[in-house]
Amino acid sequence: MSAIATEQRQYLTYILTDEATGAKVEIVPERGGIVTSWQLNGQEIFYMDKERFTDPTLTVRGGNPILFPLCGNVADNTYTHNGKPYTIKQHGFARELPWSVVSQSTEDGASLTLGLSSNDQTRAVYPFEFELAFTYTLKGDTLTLSQRFTNHSTEPMPFSVGFHPYFAVSDKTALQFQIPSSEFYDQRAKVSQAYMGNFDFELDEIDVAFTELSSHVAVVTDPTKALKLTFTFSPDFSTVVFWTVKGKDFYCLEPWTAGRNALNTGDRLIHLAPGTTLEAEFAVKAESVG
Repeated sequence: MSAIATEQRQYLTYILTDEATGAKVEIVPERGGIVTSWQLNGQEIFYMDKERFTDPTLTVRGGNPILFPLCGNVADNTYTHNGKPYTIKQHGFARELPWSVVSQSTEDGASLTLGLSSNDQTRAVYPFEFELAFTYTLKGDTLTLSQRFTNHSTEPMPFSVGFHPYFAVSDKTALQFQIPSSEFYDQRAKVSQAYMGNFDFELDEIDVAFTELSSHVAVVTDPTKALKLTFTFSPDFSTVVFWTVKGKDFYCLEPWTAGRNALNTGDRLIHLAPGTTLEAEFAVKAESVG
């Protein structure tokens, strides 16, 4: 049985539950449409920096922030469209703006649809008319994020989209990865390297992008938590980013449709035709393992 409830905290929080699996997801539309918590049988899957979350002037480090209309940054935080320069922050504005609740359902899992449309604030940094509808569905042990992008502009709309999920971890060195690629680009060292299935967690920061994917499924197993996460994502997500910081109890495995600076380079950038819609999906399955 699925259910949806609300609690008025600092922000109005929607709580999706699946009684059969003991799963619970918390979503805060007002704070960038973010998933703040995902629990399976009482065990928290996401990491959350609660101090940053409570400060509306800071970006959230935790949960599952939405990246739109760009993933990463553009050079000098500036890109040009039709000869005019625009300044835009890293990862875009979707994670900072309030989203509205469009609909909710408990017929096939617990589903909550949130919407975000272009406004004066977005047009100042991104001159396009758009409408986004993101549906979060908790069904059994799987959290699915179905996305719908509509271009209401009179010209093609360039964008990339991604997610920045923070997963709680107590021992990074115990993590077991199955990432469908044999090499990655190291953003800090600015070089490509062969990927042998693990990372050097002695580094102060790891920020790498896998761009040559052999499939759209990745798996991370955390023996310490007896937890296996299986990631599946639509073919539009061409890149997987892995990021973590030494001394912090999180790691991020992030599906992106394009990499950094794509609004300038055009590499892997989506160009949505006027009056058309694109749909995409990202899902994570959480399983207890022995």
